Amino acid sequence: MTEIVTPAPATDDVDAAVRAVAERARVAARPLATATRAVKDAALRACADALEANAADIIAANEKDMARGRDNGLSSGLLDRLALDESRIRGIADALREVAGLPDPVGEIVRGSTLENGLRLKQLRVPMGVVGMIYEARPNVTVDAAGLALKSGNAVILRGGAAALESNTVIVRVLADALEQQGLPRDLVQTVDEYGRPGGVAMMRARGLIDVLVPRGGASLIRTVVEESVVPVIETGTGNVHIFVDASADLEAALPIVMNAKTQRVGVCNAVESLLVHRDVAAEFLPRVAAALAEANVRLHADDASRDAIPGGGSIVAATDDDWATEYLDYDLAVRTVESLDEAIDHIRRYSSGHTEAILTESLKAAEKFVAEVDAAVVMVNASTRFTDGGEFGLGAELGISTQKLHARGPMGLAELTTTKWVVNGDGQARP
Repeated sequence: MTEIVTPAPATDDVDAAVRAVAERARVAARPLATATRAVKDAALRACADALEANAADIIAANEKDMARGRDNGLSSGLLDRLALDESRIRGIADALREVAGLPDPVGEIVRGSTLENGLRLKQLRVPMGVVGMIYEARPNVTVDAAGLALKSGNAVILRGGAAALESNTVIVRVLADALEQQGLPRDLVQTVDEYGRPGGVAMMRARGLIDVLVPRGGASLIRTVVEESVVPVIETGTGNVHIFVDASADLEAALPIVMNAKTQRVGVCNAVESLLVHRDVAAEFLPRVAAALAEANVRLHADDASRDAIPGGGSIVAATDDDWATEYLDYDLAVRTVESLDEAIDHIRRYSSGHTEAILTESLKAAEKFVAEVDAAVVMVNASTRFTDGGEFGLGAELGISTQKLHARGPMGLAELTTTKWVVNGDGQARP
């Protein structure tokens, strides 16, 4: 389900309302920009405690979203992203506590020097100011975005979409109440969900009030924000993710890696969507992985050579060109047998969304070639693609996986939500 496919016009009233939200966010961000780490960390821990204390209310709201999602035909992958229970709420609360335990990026000296004329230069990390998020069916992102924004000294404005409306409304209220109890402005975390799609469009128009927009969701949503926004955008990407099983791969190790990458959680952007297998190991590996995937109810979309290597039975259909370019976010996997490492790289370079790509190999030469020639935000060697995650990378929560090449690329943590300023100290120097 995609919330924004083509931009719906924002009415003057919605534009004014969203601009008022952004203006309040800018005012709220000012004291946070100079807050100490102790103040910010205490607020994050208070937010985590509040989420757990209000878990029953959040789950009740989420059940309404889930019921509406099932009625509206949301895919199993999106329903999985949408669902909250006590365990997941504990997980997102713990993610806030992890962020609280991370170093504060604000004030970090990126570089510095003293010029010949005695001027002392420092480049410092500073908050962006107001960060906007437009996303869909992910109530955990509401918390992750708020936590990362707060720690990096930013206010955040959220447009979480109709699918998670009830969940996000309660979560934002819980977070805002906790911030207020800590003596911080509740306007540091706001939502414009009540304004629907026009609210998201109004965010795209709020240049000068919102400093950066981050879209996170399906391809249509991301493309719309990138193409229509006049606010600067950090583009997160869809995950047409590949695993290549090289001729030298340890097939005993390869099988659980592929299974984890596909079935551990299908509705996420770092789940593998295409499996490429070298022809020298296809006859041995494909029957085994196909049987394991069939037990997990994964349907294979396979080319002729791969189907020939897999015994009859199971859920296998002939792959089309569209399959190679598809992010399924479901129990489907495209499978192709390739003649060489070069053919695998060529396939990935053609169809990759630039998110995460992996090679399973025992050849150092093959691994180095794959890493050097595959253009993606994250390249894995002998590991599941599911590790592309801010938490797994030690960044705490993440705002998303950036697939662009400017400013931020890969999992977006605290540093990616800061910009820099130059501070120059002199002793009366004047330029000749």
